[in-house]
Amino acid sequence: MDLTGRVAVVTGAGSGLGRAISYRLAENGAKVVVNDVVEAQGNLTVEKIKSKKVKSKNGEAVFSQTDISKWDGAKDLIKKAKETFGKIDILVNNAGITRDMLVRDMEEDDWDKVLDINLKGAFNCCKFATPYMVEQKYGKIVNLSSRAHLGNPGQANYSASKAGIIGLTRSLSLEFGRYNINVNAVAPGMVNTEGIKALKKYDMIVERALKVTPLKRIGEPEDVANLVHFLVSDYSSYITGEIIHITGGRY
Repeated sequence: MDLTGRVAVVTGAGSGLGRAISYRLAENGAKVVVNDVVEAQGNLTVEKIKSKKVKSKNGEAVFSQTDISKWDGAKDLIKKAKETFGKIDILVNNAGITRDMLVRDMEEDDWDKVLDINLKGAFNCCKFATPYMVEQKYGKIVNLSSRAHLGNPGQANYSASKAGIIGLTRSLSLEFGRYNINVNAVAPGMVNTEGIKALKKYDMIVERALKVTPLKRIGEPEDVANLVHFLVSDYSSYITGEIIHITGGRY
């Protein structure tokens, strides 16, 4: 699934799934625009790609420190990708946050911040990337949803944002299919990222998840990166508007 000559934009790429996805795309030849709000983390992803520590075929990557929840931030990110590499073939909307709490404890800012980054941010990037994809009659968009779109207690804001990603994905696939643009969503279950490992009750959470996971392990970032790699490659040319769960069978 060679991506040589393709230009990819990955949001939230300074850590976790975004970093793993960036590495995987670079390993297979893509030039990567790494987006994150944390400069040190974003630059580290770029440095590793450039140093070929991830076996990058070309080692081409740049960092963009922009807030994609803001209209102008997303616009600047896409503009930098176009100016740096001349085109945009792949967009992976991965940036996201959680502010987990029961509804009774949730403040307006807790709701707004999660929806702004997780859902509005994805829309913003699609808004500014799709004109270039339409012009070239080619594009691959992957939006990161989550198993949480089914609903979780204490995640009303996060679950709503990830359910919104599914509606956004379906709508965009119908709107842009005529231009040879594939739009799909990936819905991971529990994945062994830095954020999960940092939870105070990590061991208990994993133990509970494994009881209802047929494959008897939690996911690794590379598992999700493998799926995203397939969806942005030409092997997925007849797949669009789909929501693919990657949960080890857990529902």
